[in-house]
Amino acid sequence: DVKDAAASFDLSTIKLREEGDKGTLEYRVFFDTPEGPISPWHKIPLYTSDDSSDCNMIVEIPKWTRAKFEISTKESNNPIKQDEKKGVLRDYKWGDMCFNYGAFPQTWEDPSDVSEDTGHKGDDDPLDVIEVGARQLKTGEVVPVKVLGVLAMIDDGETDWKVLVIRKDDLLADKINDVDDLEVELPGAVGAIREWLRVYKLPEGKPENSFGLEEKAMPKEYAMKVIAETHELWAKKYKS
Repeated sequence: DVKDAAASFDLSTIKLREEGDKGTLEYRVFFDTPEGPISPWHKIPLYTSDDSSDCNMIVEIPKWTRAKFEISTKESNNPIKQDEKKGVLRDYKWGDMCFNYGAFPQTWEDPSDVSEDTGHKGDDDPLDVIEVGARQLKTGEVVPVKVLGVLAMIDDGETDWKVLVIRKDDLLADKINDVDDLEVELPGAVGAIREWLRVYKLPEGKPENSFGLEEKAMPKEYAMKVIAETHELWAKKYKS
């Protein structure tokens, strides 16, 4: 049972452990508990214990930074590392992110599963999350969030959902429950996020990303369906 699993996991027991020097290929952020190191992707519950429409977000990239940190899906215990290409660490050359960026645990976008809504296969990664709150979060921080909506980004022929959320204890969290509320309280935020996602690869000589579903930010109800589907795909492949 989802809620039972969430209730039995105490996020406060997680201690982050850094190995290697930041800004090097060896740098890693591990997630330790009293029982030993864990995989944040597989062991942290997707849903919070108090309300299964709220989720736990694993923060990879703090807002106002550009180093491309991500959960290492191929390494033991899935630490967070800075992505690299041909031995060179990757940064977002377009500039700093204007939002906190991360992933939902216990989700997976199956590369053999073609989405009926986008017509494209999954990108073989956990579900991406964009947090729009005021505070800069830290790499490795695990925060309960409210789901607001989702953008259907298409990246290099793959479906790459971007779930829009706000931290549950953000100053505006009580006023924002869906994408429509987000547009009222933070006018222009959704459009700015979509355009950043569209063009951020241009400085690398790559084409713009595109969006399915008429480029709309779909509402919370739709986002919850995407989350549930990717949780199910994760469970089929990874749950032991």
